[in-house]
Amino acid sequence: QVQLVESGGGLVQPGGSLRLSCVVSGTLFRINAWGWYRQAPGKQRELVATVTNGGITSYADFVQGRFSISRDNAKNTVYLQMNNLKPEDTAVYYCNVPRTIGWLYDSWGQGTQVTVSS
Repeated sequence: QVQLVESGGGLVQPGGSLRLSCVVSGTLFRINAWGWYRQAPGKQRELVATVTNGGITSYADFVQGRFSISRDNAKNTVYLQMNNLKPEDTAVYYCNVPRTIGWLYDSWGQGTQVTVSS
């Protein structure tokens, strides 16, 4: 059974940076694309960034140029480097395997809370 364990969140001032990690177990990490999602209170979960098994990355417009996704297949880990954080980035962040519609695993990790506030 897949396990997704996110970490690295916290409270940061606007303009600050955080690096999130998601450690994956119970699945063949290296064959899948991986993505970071976020969900703010009262809003739907949205896709933030993806990285393919070949290392090709893509980003939602609202984080383009500020966030960077990467992966380490040897550690079964996907990362999200977040720079120049804004209050609207406040959300719980999760990782999962992106699909054309939705995501692969219905069993999400606990997520990691990111709060951007002065």
